[in-house]
Amino acid sequence: MSKLKYTNTNHPLDKYNFHIPPEGLRDVERKKLLEIYSNFVFEQKKRFLGYQVNQKMEYESDIKQFLNCHINNVGDPYTSGNCTINSKKMEKAVLDYYAKLWHAKLPHNQSDPESYWGYSLTMGSSEGNIYGLWNARDYLAGRKLIVDKPTDNKSTRPRRQRYLKPVIKETNKKAHTPVAFYSQDTHYSIVKAMRVLAIDTFHDIGLKYYKGKNPIDPNGSWDGYEEVPSKDGNKGVGAIDVDKLEKLVEFFASEGYPILINLNYGSTFKGAYDNVEEVEKRLMPIFKKYGLINRKVVYDEETGNFDYRNGFWIHVDGALGVAYMPFLEMANKKDPSVKCGPMFDFRLPGVTSIVMSGHKWIGAPWPCGIFMTKVKCQITPPADPEYLGSPDSTFAGSRSGLTPVILWDYLAKHSYQKQIELALYCAKMANYVVEQLKTVEPFHKNLDLYIERSPLALTVRFRKPNDKIIFKYSLSCETLKVGEIRRHYAHLFAMASTTKETIDELVKDLKDADAFTREEEKPIAVSRDRGWR
Repeated sequence: MSKLKYTNTNHPLDKYNFHIPPEGLRDVERKKLLEIYSNFVFEQKKRFLGYQVNQKMEYESDIKQFLNCHINNVGDPYTSGNCTINSKKMEKAVLDYYAKLWHAKLPHNQSDPESYWGYSLTMGSSEGNIYGLWNARDYLAGRKLIVDKPTDNKSTRPRRQRYLKPVIKETNKKAHTPVAFYSQDTHYSIVKAMRVLAIDTFHDIGLKYYKGKNPIDPNGSWDGYEEVPSKDGNKGVGAIDVDKLEKLVEFFASEGYPILINLNYGSTFKGAYDNVEEVEKRLMPIFKKYGLINRKVVYDEETGNFDYRNGFWIHVDGALGVAYMPFLEMANKKDPSVKCGPMFDFRLPGVTSIVMSGHKWIGAPWPCGIFMTKVKCQITPPADPEYLGSPDSTFAGSRSGLTPVILWDYLAKHSYQKQIELALYCAKMANYVVEQLKTVEPFHKNLDLYIERSPLALTVRFRKPNDKIIFKYSLSCETLKVGEIRRHYAHLFAMASTTKETIDELVKDLKDADAFTREEEKPIAVSRDRGWR
């Protein structure tokens, strides 16, 4: 198989015509183009560094027999339904695995409000974020999803769902208007989800109703506070500023708003860990003070139809971090010199939902993931279409049945001990990356290479190199305003598939005289493009 050459301006596949005519392609043409594409993919895979994906995969021998079957997990994971070619048995085993790893209550029991519920995502963590925030919005808004049933058994009218809304009085006008908080280092899918779901952020509500009253600005201005600041801004490690979050939450809780918080556990660009445990410790007294714990939600005063639920929701976007940090915690218990991140999971009563990407730590041929919450936090009962024979309690409808097979296969082959060893390997590799990048500095005197690594992060960021190097190693790039200048960064991830040989090759390329372009550094408005899911 011949190697493809890289150029600055053209994609290696540009010179090939992949057009499909109405009559299709001859077998020889089709196979040739597939071979060309295969060559490209596997050449890029050798040096794939810029995204948090584990490219070390061994699934071909185990799953190839399923590739000529349509396996669909449509509907709830805990009801097989009429679409019998599904992998829900494996899906439930995978969900149990992560429920145990994240200290949720097992087994899943729809009659036990404290037990866990979850499902495997067909998209990456973006789907889990959208689904989690959708549930959070409706839960905090007091909505209760119910099913309209026919008035008699003979009716053929299909069942339909509608929302039962809480009673809104003059004294509780704000009680069911969720206000969202997330940091400036949050992944863009959260911003997208807020817009899709029409969830107001603290900035939206502050700008509209509380001009001049921003509790974290000396002048009370909301300008420049679209998100909760990260500690030390763009100069910091990327974790949320808990002091500022606490002040903001207290302000809006005192005004009667329910609180929706997204926390990052391994932010996309800097790999930062929001201190979930500290956030909960600081905020629970506020929730208690303003009646946001087990508050009464009234649907009908005459019939006495009401519910009890919290007036807060803490969602943990742990796309990469929640998959491997538990294994560093296990290593820490055996050897205290091993550092691990703050607690993030269901041991903390305030944590309501967690999302993880399957293609990152585990590694999968396609985007996938896990969403998990508690039964009591589901908007129930879910839709129950007769067509499926299973409640459609997930976001996607049709869901990949191959995803649980992939996740199950990996977990069945990788014991806790193996994953502990992989987590330690990746942490050591991230240290190696930093050490080797520092050897580049003498080759570019008078040029700051911005070499930075947030504590425990598997990602290392540095000055953006030239386009040729970016393409060769599939590096991800972002521009950050640091102080009064703009900095152009690239970053790479030390994953299980990352080798010293690849890092050494990158470092060798970075030592070339033309490796870095001297882009002008000055203040600019930086657009939000925070990573990739």
